[in-house]
Amino acid sequence: MQGARQVAFDVLHAVSTDDAYANLLLPHEIGRAKLDTQDAALATELTYGTLRRRGTYDALISMVAKRPIDQIDPVVLDALRLGAHQLLSTRVASHAAVNESVELARAAGSRGAPGFVNAVLRSISRETPGHWYEQLERSARSDDERRGIITSHPVWILRAFRRALGAEGRGAELDALLEADNDAPRVGMLALPGLAQRPAGARATPYSPDGFILGGGDPERLVRESDGRLRVQDEGSQLAAYALTRAEPVGPDERWLDLCAGPGGKTALLAAEALANGATLDANEIIPARAGLVRRAVSGVPLEVEVTEEDGRTRAARTPDTYDRVLVDAPCTGIGALRRRPEARWRKAPTDVPALADLQRELVLAAFTAVKPGGIVAYVTCSPHLAETAGVVAEVRRELGDAVEELDAREVVGRVSRTPIDLPAQEDGSGRAQLWPHRHGTDAMSIALLRKR
Repeated sequence: MQGARQVAFDVLHAVSTDDAYANLLLPHEIGRAKLDTQDAALATELTYGTLRRRGTYDALISMVAKRPIDQIDPVVLDALRLGAHQLLSTRVASHAAVNESVELARAAGSRGAPGFVNAVLRSISRETPGHWYEQLERSARSDDERRGIITSHPVWILRAFRRALGAEGRGAELDALLEADNDAPRVGMLALPGLAQRPAGARATPYSPDGFILGGGDPERLVRESDGRLRVQDEGSQLAAYALTRAEPVGPDERWLDLCAGPGGKTALLAAEALANGATLDANEIIPARAGLVRRAVSGVPLEVEVTEEDGRTRAARTPDTYDRVLVDAPCTGIGALRRRPEARWRKAPTDVPALADLQRELVLAAFTAVKPGGIVAYVTCSPHLAETAGVVAEVRRELGDAVEELDAREVVGRVSRTPIDLPAQEDGSGRAQLWPHRHGTDAMSIALLRKR
């Protein structure tokens, strides 16, 4: 069990000090430590549970230690966060949670750390979680701050969620959304259409035509053995790709482009759909390492996909009026995927949004250069923030005027879906489809479909 805690601690510290990504580093560390299935599951729960609740634990640690978080040595703080998670949110015995966290701090070599960690965690262990949550609620200066502390969401994200839900007339769903963000997500998978079938015993997901949930077993082993034709992919991501490929019937010899393709999940699905419909597909990814992931993602599809490594705006500009369909899965805050990438909530700030929204607008406008008249651009973000969704669509429509027509993405997604899907109208009259973790069990994916007249 100590091995599992050590792995969790190492990942947490890499995330907090080196901007590592837990979903990439954790599997590597589990393999390096040669953890068995039970300890690997524990390391996973400790890592993701601590990351999801980090805001709550930081507020509690600061309260008990009587000092600001930024005045605590980072390695000590990560040991305290891990210990607090075990004390407040797991069934681990209190003495084990305290003692093992002390040993982690001791092994890290921080002077005076063991005594400090021991004192803080023993103070926490003397009271129930309910007591501490009550104290944290009392310490809040506003209702939004109280919600943010208890649900471990920065206040700016909480408010962005409220506005986005309000744009659908569903503001009362905020608490359900915040709660869903802290649940461990199910592992969604995809059988590439025309190339693979759902495995025996797998359960179909409710919306995606080819999505499924495994009945048991190792998803990564299944991916390897199928040469990537069975893939791990969130159902919302699947629906975003299908919205483009199935918005209308595919014509003869169509050409498609995935403009911001990394890491390649949607690209693989586009490639399978292109193969089935006699279309061709190009892909582009500006970051070389991510471009390598795209090439790997499409390697199991018997279709030649050229992957370029350019700024998407440059790539689109050099191929005007060339493509019938273009996917712009734009760089964004990623606050719609906090269940799977919980560290994103601590890495982004409201000051990041304007620059990202400007980039998204420029990428969509570039895609309109590359698409043929009559062609379709799908603008997708893994964020419900209105500045990254409705705001960009509105700006594009203002700039392009009569040259752009917005399609009803809600109707398209509803038509693609295996079962009825709840996608209420947007207050701005847009046809944009917004998915939600609490309502659909997916990432909060925004999908807009725009046609070049």
